[in-house]
Amino acid sequence: MESVYTYIFYVFSFISVYVQIFFLMTFLEKRKHIVHNPEYLDLAFYPTVTIAVPCYNEEGTIEKTVKSLMALDYPKDKIKLFLIDDGSRDNTWDIIKEFDDGSNIFAFKKENGGKHTALNFALDRSTSEFFGCLDSDSLVHPQALKRILKYFEIDPRTMAVAPSIIVYNPKNILQYAQNIEYDMSIYTKKMLGFMGGIHVTPGPFSIFRKKVFDDLGQYHKAHNTEDQEIALRMQEHGYKIDHCPDAYVYTNTPESVPKLYRQRLRWIYGFIKNLIDYRRLLFRKEYGTVALFTLPSGLVSIVGVIFLFVNITGNIIKFIYNKTIEIQTIGFSNILKFNYKFDWFFLNTKAVLFLSIILYILVIVSVMIGRKMAEGKSRLSFSVFYFIIIYSVIAPFWMLRAIYNAIISKESSWTFERRVTK
Repeated sequence: MESVYTYIFYVFSFISVYVQIFFLMTFLEKRKHIVHNPEYLDLAFYPTVTIAVPCYNEEGTIEKTVKSLMALDYPKDKIKLFLIDDGSRDNTWDIIKEFDDGSNIFAFKKENGGKHTALNFALDRSTSEFFGCLDSDSLVHPQALKRILKYFEIDPRTMAVAPSIIVYNPKNILQYAQNIEYDMSIYTKKMLGFMGGIHVTPGPFSIFRKKVFDDLGQYHKAHNTEDQEIALRMQEHGYKIDHCPDAYVYTNTPESVPKLYRQRLRWIYGFIKNLIDYRRLLFRKEYGTVALFTLPSGLVSIVGVIFLFVNITGNIIKFIYNKTIEIQTIGFSNILKFNYKFDWFFLNTKAVLFLSIILYILVIVSVMIGRKMAEGKSRLSFSVFYFIIIYSVIAPFWMLRAIYNAIISKESSWTFERRVTK
């Protein structure tokens, strides 16, 4: 049985290393094509844009969110902000209606129906050439919209562009760990953009040509992960999605383990259910990278993390059991007297060890590249160790629960999560 576990471990380790090397090779090949925009950018043409801000019980953050949108460096007569109160039970409506000027900023109040209904509410009222969304706990960089629209200007085939999401003002170890994850995602998202394999257009400030919704229809509920579903729908129809690494969006992240658990449970549950809904794409070459690489590697990563967790947990239990027998046999005091002497001869030289070392090195490299894209410098932070340790311990729990919830179709609540993460 132990040899079976070892072989499975080799398989998952090899796939993980392969994915990281594949990303690195893509970076080395395409790094000269990563656009580095000037601090202030001008477009040849300024199209009309509608930005929807769906909000539910967001009295603590919505004002800063709206003010960041008002500070965008973009002609005011070309942009409209739709602030949609999705049935809040706090003072959100009182706050957003103060911004309604009847010209560029419009506040709406509707019955609670979930984020996708708020976005569709805005789509029904939008006549702009481009449409985007900003989560009501996020802030945008003043140049973000121009930098994203430059991608559409360069390539008329581009139908959606995702931003780089950065943790806003991290305060504790958990948020610093999330910051590392977000830095790494900037790198992986851009590499997937080069390969045509992006499968999520994040809620914080992804921008679409309005034609996408005119052609493919509006947002679906999609298990409360509408940003995954619309991206998969676009991939199925051959619509190009890109990523702009210097379009910065700063988002508030969960500050406690329970809140992070609820957020990631929703994300992974949504990925699994959307994968089932779009299983027709899997391993079919006509759907490109998303079918042959992105979705399969995401599925393998979930299974792999759970397997490693079970394997490591089993080894810990086995170690404790053996030590218990040893204590019962020779006594605890004799164990304390044991004089261990290090000998290089007994150093573990199995391939598993070297695969693990290589994998962690590649993860650290991906974090540094992502940080370089986000901050312009690739310094190594101690937070990477927070990330590795914390996520290794808690990620398997939300993955296991997400699989269980997917089996019994127990859906996570977006509104509840949003309410408790403030």
